[in-house]
Amino acid sequence: MLLSQFDFDLPKQLIAQNPPENRTDSRLLVAQETILDTHFHQISNFVKSGDLLIMNNTRVIPARLFAHKASGGKVEIMIERLLNDKQVLAMVKASRAPKIDSFITLENGDKAQVIDKKNGFYTLEFNTDSLLGLLDQVGHIPLPPYIERTDEEADLERYQTVFAKKDGAVAAPTAGLHFDDELLKKLKNKGVNSAFVTLHVGAGTFQPVKSDNIIDHQMHSEYYEISQDTIDLINQTKANNGRIIAVGTTAVRSLESAAKSGKLKAAKEETDIFIYPGYQFKVVDMMITNFHLPKSSLLMLVSAFIGRERMMEIYQHAIEEKYRFFSYGDAMLLERS
Repeated sequence: MLLSQFDFDLPKQLIAQNPPENRTDSRLLVAQETILDTHFHQISNFVKSGDLLIMNNTRVIPARLFAHKASGGKVEIMIERLLNDKQVLAMVKASRAPKIDSFITLENGDKAQVIDKKNGFYTLEFNTDSLLGLLDQVGHIPLPPYIERTDEEADLERYQTVFAKKDGAVAAPTAGLHFDDELLKKLKNKGVNSAFVTLHVGAGTFQPVKSDNIIDHQMHSEYYEISQDTIDLINQTKANNGRIIAVGTTAVRSLESAAKSGKLKAAKEETDIFIYPGYQFKVVDMMITNFHLPKSSLLMLVSAFIGRERMMEIYQHAIEEKYRFFSYGDAMLLERS
């Protein structure tokens, strides 16, 4: 399949720069036989008792750091992932690339040593006893590149799901941003169950596919976990004719990665699964997702789920109806074709 088949024109004014006042105020496009326009707080009308929501409980870390080299040159660090209690893998932006073994000084005076560089990523080691504590002190929330403003205090809460638990993501699993505690309680009272996976979203999620033939694209790798308890709930739900509803593409990728052998298995491992049209889904029946970037792997995943022509029809409708796009934008509820 050609990359050009996954392109579309998006008016810039539809790219959401801020979240709605309340999480559940987002609009919701429900793709059934017809396209229904509603709001996210109405999602309980479209799910049933016995369905199972699978949510990604990763927590976004303050992964953007500002610093300077010994020469005084300014440096911007974008952490890609935590390697251990002291080391990270990161992209480093500077007028001149920092040298191996050199030190970078953060805004608070703490230092990071450049340990290695491979494939465009640096390994940095920080002189701290609490890396997460250091990031909370001097780090900035890594808003996506299409949000054209600096991060604000409100983003500490709003660019984070209410069920975020496990530190490690540098981008939010954005479909989860639409839920608040009240809505989750309402769904539970209706008999909709929930379970969690963890996938630490990397900055590569924003990278467009560049290969003209999409099957030549190499996905970035991300760490995910799925427990036996979650697998047991999924199997029980399917046995009772309930539906597995993945909250976001990260939940989809986690579930389908865990089922790659044909049977769901508990896992704590890396995945670089690339889902595009022709893929046969093994687990997920429905998906809640935001609207994705043109030519992105996530757009291809949605195309695999509902069909490319149907996806393009839905996106055209969303543009005409002025839905808000991308991370702080609106959502869709999709049923597998």
